[in-house]
Amino acid sequence: MSRTTRLFDLMQLLRHHRRPVRGQLLAEQLGVSLRTLYRDIADLKAIGAQIDGEPGLGYVLQPDFMLPPLMFSADEVEALALGLTWVERRADSELAAAASEVLAKVSAVLPRELHARLEDQALLVGPGWDKPQTVALRDLRQAIREERKLQIDYQDEAGRASTRTVWPISLTFFESSRILAAWCELRHDYRHFRADRIAAATPLAERYPRRRYLLRREWLATLCSHAPC
Repeated sequence: MSRTTRLFDLMQLLRHHRRPVRGQLLAEQLGVSLRTLYRDIADLKAIGAQIDGEPGLGYVLQPDFMLPPLMFSADEVEALALGLTWVERRADSELAAAASEVLAKVSAVLPRELHARLEDQALLVGPGWDKPQTVALRDLRQAIREERKLQIDYQDEAGRASTRTVWPISLTFFESSRILAAWCELRHDYRHFRADRIAAATPLAERYPRRRYLLRREWLATLCSHAPC
């Protein structure tokens, strides 16, 4: 492994940890000595990486630091092309446009031998079931991002209509539907709402009282209680 590749690998490892991680663990994952790891961390700091910590306490990378992109492998290019094409065809128009922009940016930096992989349509995204939706998915995504309550008009499978105040925490894209997971104030529990059955969604000024990552953890625990995790 070249030194440059090792430095990039170290950056990637640090990006996966939100809390300080011991130098010994980083060294083991990279397959280098602890002394080499300390030298690599010093080199990254010298080029501007905001890495906090010291030997014995662990290290954590502060957000918003960018290095020039690592060159992708052929498999990574195929994974990017397949995933972004799926987003183009399955997500809302804003995310689809963003996926197209990412593909264009990746295409601009790839060497010729990998550029062909990006445009090679050996891996395809098949047609999905596109249901008409009254509420734009971008509005649901924005409420999730801002941790803001939503008032929704909803019609269940039996055709019963209700108005609820929910705390949206996740939007799941299935082949046949998009599902909003939320805490429902009406039911005092986590509920799942099909996006195509939401007749209206009004963002409220009030943010929900707990952080979304805590709600998401609780919601996932309820799923695990009904199925193996």
